[in-house]
Amino acid sequence: MTRFGYVIDMKGCIACNACSVACKVENNLPDGIWYNRVVTEGKENLDTPSGVYPAIGEKPALTMDNVATACQHCEKPACVEVCPVGATFKDPDTGAVRQDCDTCIGCQSCMMACPYTGVRSYNEGEPKYAIDFAMGDAAAPVHQSNTVEKCTMCWHRLERGEQPACVEVCPARVRYFGDFDDPESEVSKLIVSREYKQLLPEEGTTPSVYYLV
Repeated sequence: MTRFGYVIDMKGCIACNACSVACKVENNLPDGIWYNRVVTEGKENLDTPSGVYPAIGEKPALTMDNVATACQHCEKPACVEVCPVGATFKDPDTGAVRQDCDTCIGCQSCMMACPYTGVRSYNEGEPKYAIDFAMGDAAAPVHQSNTVEKCTMCWHRLERGEQPACVEVCPARVRYFGDFDDPESEVSKLIVSREYKQLLPEEGTTPSVYYLV
């Protein structure tokens, strides 16, 4: 068995968004669509802290944390259960939650069922691009109108024995990828040796993304 997933060391993340941009280029994503985002745990805008400055009494001064968000490639994905045509499915070889755009009917049931806000996008109408030629890997999936899409775990790269683009490009080396079913893998050792958190564990989806804290 193989269960691929990610470990992200949020203590070392510098919120440079290199992972987001690498993913967008690698997968030739249309305008307005991001599979991978670094969001700010502060106020609603990016790089906006919470708190007050200077600190008043016992109120904390400014604080700001970042979280890299994308499809969590859950062990028990809610999206798979609700898809009426099987377009959202769990790959038995990798454990990745994948989206077949050739089958997708654009009903957006998966978007409504997924507890992780903003990790899926809907291509309303023909996809539009900032430039008039394709970027990224020629083996990346083709984007289609009126379909839902999300992080693919760069399965086209996995098939060649490569790591996802977001992991390869990270300048701070805080993104790790591997097989959680292999106790000797780097990701398995990291979550044993470090304290971690997962997003919305109470939803019972068992995400395959772990955040070191």
